[in-house]
Amino acid sequence: MKNYKNLLFYIITIGGFSLLMWYIFEQGFLLEKNKVHNFVPQLEASTWEHFKTTYHANATHPLARLLLQIITIIFVARIFGFICKRIGQPTVIGEIAAGIFLGPSFVGEYFPGFSQFLFPEDSLGNLNFLSQIGLILFMFIIGMELDLRVLKNKAQEAVVISHASIIFPFALGVGLAFYMYSSYAPAEIKFLSFALFMGIAMSITAFPVLARIIQERGLTKTRIGTIAITCAAADDVTAWCILAVVIAVVKAGSFVSALYTVLMAIAYVLLMMKVVSPFLKRMGEIYSNKEGLSKPVVAVFFITLLISSYVTEVIGIHALFGAFLAGVIMPPNMNFRNMFIEKVEDVSLILLLPLFFVFSGLKTDIGLLDNSEAWMLCGVIIGVAVAGKFLGSALAARFVGQSWRESMMIGALMNTRGLMELVVLKIGLELGVLTPTVFTMFVLMALITTMMTGPALDLINWISPEKKPERIPQEIEDKGKFKILVPFGNPYRGKNLLRLASSLVKKSTSSSTVTALHLSPSNEINQYNAKEFERDSFKPIKTEAAKLDLPVKTVFKASPDIDKELIDIANEGNYDLTIVGLGRSIFDGTFLGKVLGLTTKIINPEKLYDTITGKERLFETSMFDERTKQIIKSSKVPVGIFIDKDLEKVDTIIIPVFSISDSFLLIYAQKLIHNNGASIVILDASGIIKNNPEMKETIRSIEQTAPNHIALYNENKINKALFDQKDLMIISLDSWKKAVETQSIWLAQTPSTLIIKP
Repeated sequence: MKNYKNLLFYIITIGGFSLLMWYIFEQGFLLEKNKVHNFVPQLEASTWEHFKTTYHANATHPLARLLLQIITIIFVARIFGFICKRIGQPTVIGEIAAGIFLGPSFVGEYFPGFSQFLFPEDSLGNLNFLSQIGLILFMFIIGMELDLRVLKNKAQEAVVISHASIIFPFALGVGLAFYMYSSYAPAEIKFLSFALFMGIAMSITAFPVLARIIQERGLTKTRIGTIAITCAAADDVTAWCILAVVIAVVKAGSFVSALYTVLMAIAYVLLMMKVVSPFLKRMGEIYSNKEGLSKPVVAVFFITLLISSYVTEVIGIHALFGAFLAGVIMPPNMNFRNMFIEKVEDVSLILLLPLFFVFSGLKTDIGLLDNSEAWMLCGVIIGVAVAGKFLGSALAARFVGQSWRESMMIGALMNTRGLMELVVLKIGLELGVLTPTVFTMFVLMALITTMMTGPALDLINWISPEKKPERIPQEIEDKGKFKILVPFGNPYRGKNLLRLASSLVKKSTSSSTVTALHLSPSNEINQYNAKEFERDSFKPIKTEAAKLDLPVKTVFKASPDIDKELIDIANEGNYDLTIVGLGRSIFDGTFLGKVLGLTTKIINPEKLYDTITGKERLFETSMFDERTKQIIKSSKVPVGIFIDKDLEKVDTIIIPVFSISDSFLLIYAQKLIHNNGASIVILDASGIIKNNPEMKETIRSIEQTAPNHIALYNENKINKALFDQKDLMIISLDSWKKAVETQSIWLAQTPSTLIIKP
């Protein structure tokens, strides 16, 4: 009855108001006769021509073009970042390369029509300003990620190494400027300005990229990692202060003329540190939780950022310095900084910062290096940059007491330039201190020196090897124990994996170990949220372990390649069983999933090779997601793939046996009976056990040891009743594959399932 009332109301409402509007239109047409006499249609072209003209106008509207630019930039930057990640380079290298790719060096050279449509000269202003906003937010984050307390604790060594790593390349840069000034300095630029900018461009270190490299290589908690991070932090603070002075000198023309600007900058820094910082610190103490960090409070901190950027821009030392300083003086409360970084970081790094890379790429034209002399000079710039930064850092580190090996590693790490170099170069280009040719040379130098870091560290490790940082706790490596690895992503899903592991070792904890492993993408972790992230990730796991009375070892690591890291840890730890949860694609079973699957195959060289050689079909309907397939393929230890259907207990279990190779499953049946008192049903649907005396004897011996805990069923037909009241099914990988390939109906009726690859 209610549906009819709703329908009647709908008809009366829509019909009544439609009639009312029709009546108004009719009366309005009568008014036209006294108002419109000589109407001339504005549309003279055909409807199709009008549509094309309108469409072109819409597509070239400044907002539409900017949105298309952003979409293209993010898409290309992610592809190049992914490729660099696959070859062991920081993703920032890929993003810088994406900028050069979209610029005149490639797209502009080979696809000029497309480049002109996407990046016309009159549209670059909007892109530039938006990229500057992204850069301001990024520098704000860099300032917040600097822990001044660490600088104080390691001040002596860090300052010596850091300042040596600045003065060495700075002096070499000034020397190089002497030889380049006549031929490569812009007209009307004084030697002092050119030389200072050459010096600062040579001496910068990319703190964020270096921090990621240290994290990815597992050096975060090591002595050398701590020293390198501290040196890079001190280097950043010092370099940005020097850059502020250099900008002031460039704009004023001399040190004396810049004195007022420098004094104003010093006064502003003191104001921020002594007046604004204590106020913000107090706010951070009061509003350090998510409930307290309301929109008005967030607005105060953002206004501080914007005012600081504005003031430093007006003073004459660039808005980026103000953003950096605003980040440094943010409340030191780690919880507060973590929350604030999370609010800003994703928008800055994913959406806005790639715009800066591409804008820099649009100004980078490798074609400007059109003769051997220019390329030789580019090589000299790279050589001077490497020699100055590497030798300056390494010699200073050796002087303060580091070993030669550690000193060389510090030198290699400090030679990382990355994004920070581009920031300095962009400022130099905007101020007219650097020509496009010199800018291009230095961009290539930034790329190459950053790319060198990983291989240089590998070379040093090869020349002077040292025991690798432990992937797994030493006690887990004890031989003779039954070891289970439980890697998890979602902590709450990890609880069921732990419950399953507990059922296999509950009464044998003295002769077994369970390791809970949580891996996180290194680009999602910063030094402020690493410890908190680790604590929160393991909290549900530790709570569940306490309920189960199960001793659990925990391992946390940030990695650029989680799947590879998981496989390496499992193999190196020689675990007896690795239990992983089955992941599923959001596009599973859809046409879009097929298309994206093809795209993935093309991007991944290994999958493309497997497709070409016939090992994998192009549009294969897979029973596992790509991650699980990779783990199964590369693991040298037994792997259990767990399909969770709300597992609550592990008391009743069914184990189908379809071939003689499934006999290893009886080992797990024994463990479940012994440790968990489980009731096991062995399903011999194919008569394999019936015709195999050894397997029958094994089942009989289990029955004698634990009466009424194991039963053998010789059912030819598998029906739903067999799975009723069962908590878990354990099946071999080969049998599971056969069941899926034959589209066995009973698969839909199974409980939670553990698929084991022996």
